[in-house]
Amino acid sequence: MSGRRILVVEDNPLNLKLVRDVLTAFGYDIVEAQTGEDGVRLAGECGPDLVLMDLQLPGIDGYEALRRIRQDARVDGVPVVAVTAFAMREDRERAAAAGFDGYLSKPISVRDLPAQVDAFLGDGRHDGR
Repeated sequence: MSGRRILVVEDNPLNLKLVRDVLTAFGYDIVEAQTGEDGVRLAGECGPDLVLMDLQLPGIDGYEALRRIRQDARVDGVPVVAVTAFAMREDRERAAAAGFDGYLSKPISVRDLPAQVDAFLGDGRHDGR
């Protein structure tokens, strides 16, 4: 089991539950935020190993939340991955230009999510599942 802490910033309760349930089943410790502001606060408080950040959030969006997280020395070096339903090449390029470490498209693939998270963490444990 992993024991690694993942901060999931997602305002849609069904998407949040899906990610939480899948990653919890693979041994990840999940911390949840439903607004960008809460995501920024929790990133500094909980010491995540990875942040999965929805781009469309109430209050500040994922881009602004990322900007604020990057200013917090407590989360220096923590990968932040954009999660969005916008899956065009331009959307990926915009996320990369903003400083996101990766990109996941919605709908989230239950089958692929653990391996994707492992890849962002550098684990590679669930490849091929």
